[in-house]
Amino acid sequence: MSTEKLTLHYAPRSRASATRALLDELGAPHELNVLNIRAREQKSPAYLAINPLGKVPALSHGDAVLTESIAIALYLGDLFPAAGLTPMPGDPRRGAYLRWMVFYAASFEPALSDRMYGHVPPANESSYGTFDQVIEALADQLARAPYILGEDITVADIQWGASLQWALEFKAIPDRPVFRDYAARVTARPSFQRLFEDEARLDAEHEAAAA
Repeated sequence: MSTEKLTLHYAPRSRASATRALLDELGAPHELNVLNIRAREQKSPAYLAINPLGKVPALSHGDAVLTESIAIALYLGDLFPAAGLTPMPGDPRRGAYLRWMVFYAASFEPALSDRMYGHVPPANESSYGTFDQVIEALADQLARAPYILGEDITVADIQWGASLQWALEFKAIPDRPVFRDYAARVTARPSFQRLFEDEARLDAEHEAAAA
């Protein structure tokens, strides 16, 4: 593992929250660059030099800069194999791990965004098929075991658990027991409880500063 410094560019209650919980789960030494999105700090020239889209999370590691939540999660999981959260090459679960990580970025996120904004692309032209097909595929997988790859939690569950909790809270996906129980199981972990407590503090501070 490289000894170069890891910096997570992060805003509370955003897609970066799952990445922060993952760093905790991995026991990864890191620094936080906390951005106040209410004050639009993510659109500052300094941050746009890191991520021109002005989105969080981003990760700096030495000279490397990563954007995109799934790319960051895959990178961190491989960087800290001793945490036991990543099926490494040679592990028979590796293929399914990569499948469900990429499914999140390539199918779930686009389908969720389209549904939330009322965009219904033709199924034969959509990269993911239909929203209902995505939801059924995910529900079927989660019904098989406590975690997405079986009995043991992985990096994939940190990402999916955080996202499903958010999607259920905002009624963006069907409120099914399989989703609700899974999200609760993942976010009950100490890493998430520490995250939620600190994010409540940061969120209040950012709201006051922006006002």
